[in-house]
Amino acid sequence: MTTSLKNNKSSSERLKSSLKTRLLILSMFIMLIGLSIQCASIQQPTGGPKDSIPPKILQESPTNFSKSFTEKKILITFDEYVKLANQQKEFSVTPDMGTAPQFKVKKKNLEITLPDSLEKNTTYSIYFGKGLVDYNAGNALVNYAYVFATGDKIDSLSISGNVKSAITKEVLKEVKVLLIPISQDSIFGKKKANIFTTTDTAGNYKLNNLREGTYRIYALQEKNNDRIYNAPDEEIGFLKDSIVLGQDLTNINLEIFKAIPKKFRTQEKKFEKNGSVLLIFNRRVDKPKLHILNDEVNNKDKIVRFSKSSDSATLFLPNLKIDSLKLVLTENEKPLDTILVRKGNVKIEQVIDPQFTPNNGKVDRINHLQVSAFTPIKNIDKAKLKFKEDSLVRTNYQLAVDTNDANIYHIRYNWKKDKKYQIEFTEGAITGYFGEQNKEKKFDLTYDDSENYGDLTFDFTDLDSNTTYLVELINEKKDKIYRIDKITSNNASVAYKQFPGGKYTIRVIRDDNDNGIWDTGDVEKKTFPEPVVYLNKVFTIRANWEQKDSFSISALKKE
Repeated sequence: MTTSLKNNKSSSERLKSSLKTRLLILSMFIMLIGLSIQCASIQQPTGGPKDSIPPKILQESPTNFSKSFTEKKILITFDEYVKLANQQKEFSVTPDMGTAPQFKVKKKNLEITLPDSLEKNTTYSIYFGKGLVDYNAGNALVNYAYVFATGDKIDSLSISGNVKSAITKEVLKEVKVLLIPISQDSIFGKKKANIFTTTDTAGNYKLNNLREGTYRIYALQEKNNDRIYNAPDEEIGFLKDSIVLGQDLTNINLEIFKAIPKKFRTQEKKFEKNGSVLLIFNRRVDKPKLHILNDEVNNKDKIVRFSKSSDSATLFLPNLKIDSLKLVLTENEKPLDTILVRKGNVKIEQVIDPQFTPNNGKVDRINHLQVSAFTPIKNIDKAKLKFKEDSLVRTNYQLAVDTNDANIYHIRYNWKKDKKYQIEFTEGAITGYFGEQNKEKKFDLTYDDSENYGDLTFDFTDLDSNTTYLVELINEKKDKIYRIDKITSNNASVAYKQFPGGKYTIRVIRDDNDNGIWDTGDVEKKTFPEPVVYLNKVFTIRANWEQKDSFSISALKKE
């Protein structure tokens, strides 16, 4: 029995020893697998200075700028692991290969598989932009290009220039510049342009590796990235004449604009909650009129308000107990569009909401206080206004309608420093043409005694005779117009009297058709927008200052 126990104990120890050995071997095996995985993966280095060096090219096969190219694949080897970044945006091939090449990264190699659709005797350029980056830090190899020719020579001519906005004159980035051989110009607006590039952040572009020939050049700010001018909200620029390319060309500058859509369309039509009807058009309408076809009463008494640019309209109606409105829009007395507007389930509340200018609670003795409303105002009843000065009711203020706009009323008073004012419009103080009224509304204000107003006068020289110009006073950002004045060679001075202090600049438009607005161009008719020039200076109007300046606008002279 003792022998049996000893044998069992020995067997148990051997079993434990065997299990320990197996566990040790398994642990070592797992460690080896972990180490191999760690070695095989690409790790971000830890510590030390930040990597800022882009990948370097060690080898190109076939070599860059190869001639008589017949290979199906291109292999580019780098000094470190690389990856592709934002390939769709950054990569481009010109001229277009018909079928896009395939790009595949294998560790430190980029393999490019070419399609079978390459043309004979053609120089191809593959541009990578900022799309080739190192694997860890994302440092880009900027503006690398691989160039090859299927013929016996590399085309080497170039065209460069700049792209700006025709109206703001600001340089524009990421605008496509398209080059089309004159023999293929009929594809414009129908098919992709094969030769193209994109402007950089400074609005500059360069088309490289071009062959001799005659071309048309266009700049396109597009929405759908198809290199086809085919959407009404895309902006286009062009040169009136073709380009004859026999040597490198520089300063081929283009200005883009949004053209008048080929087909008129009412973009939006709806009943608003205030009872008005809103219509938005896809272009300006010349001498517009609206007629209601299915309601004689509404047609007779309606009020129509077109925007200053005549690309939208608002209708106010006496009778809103209708389900729909059928309208005809005319341009120059000719029918342009028939519009059906359904009322739907809009809950209408016809209330006049008075608005005040200025709206910052400050008033001065020059502009005083303006009262207006979106809804047409028929009358403001002074008896239903409460005008208080330090809680004391005053009646010796003036209430008068504007001489140019019947929807604006002026409240004038001998405003005093250190006084608090309140104007209360009691319910029904303002009435509209179709029974609309205001709800009670109070407006608190104080007198602005800073007298932050000055005078500014401009005299313009070098004007063409028998030509009208529009002088626009605008803000520094060029997105707000404060005032528009017309000038001619016989009356070329503009004065801004008692104008609010601030920074302004001037834009001058040559109004060739004398219609009081800036007119855009037409790429099909090869007509350009009306020319614009900015006075490259910001003017500061200071309190109680009088300034006078003279400027030449010879840049707008007709050729």
